Amino acid sequence: MLSIDSISKTYRNGPKEVAVLTDLSLAAAQGEFVSVLGSSGCGKTTLLLAAGGLLTPDSGKVTIDNTNPYALSPEARAAFRAKHVGFVFQQFHLVPYLTVVDNVMTAGLAAGDTSAATRERAMNLIETLGLAERHHHCPAELSVGERQRVALARAMLNQPSLILADEPTGNLDDVNANIVLDTLSKFAHNGGAVLLVTHDQRTADRADKEIKL
Repeated sequence: MLSIDSISKTYRNGPKEVAVLTDLSLAAAQGEFVSVLGSSGCGKTTLLLAAGGLLTPDSGKVTIDNTNPYALSPEARAAFRAKHVGFVFQQFHLVPYLTVVDNVMTAGLAAGDTSAATRERAMNLIETLGLAERHHHCPAELSVGERQRVALARAMLNQPSLILADEPTGNLDDVNANIVLDTLSKFAHNGGAVLLVTHDQRTADRADKEIKL
């Protein structure tokens, strides 16, 4: 599902260089929930961006569903990401003037699918995540936990094979954190793959496999 083979990434600012990832390899198979545990600044987000086709590594190879996204044109890579990869970010990145259902549907828009069937799937995800009564609300009218659940529904809308989650429980109380982690675990055990990065040991422990960075 996801294979990362000996990737390295160095950030450069004039003569200054910071090696963030060095010869790193990992994999998340179909049906597997993998966590990466590490302190702030150790390269977790860089890893996730490289894994999802958003940040080209300096060396090494990334493969998702037998495809190297960095071998594609920028347009083809964006289309591939939209259909195959779901992202869950700590800061949610919801559109403030869109309702819950329309925020979820932005994933369908990115994939070129805003059909009635996709909208129905969005509503079903919203209901499954306990947000049915909030579907017409905008992000400012939601709690932090509700916003993260909207972001999770958006990540799942296109039925991706891989979900990448960046500190998805970092801002949440225990109840909402468990909802998010239970949903990610179910997604993996139903045949998807999840790569989650976190600094929290309890969150990392929920995965099938834990890697320390």
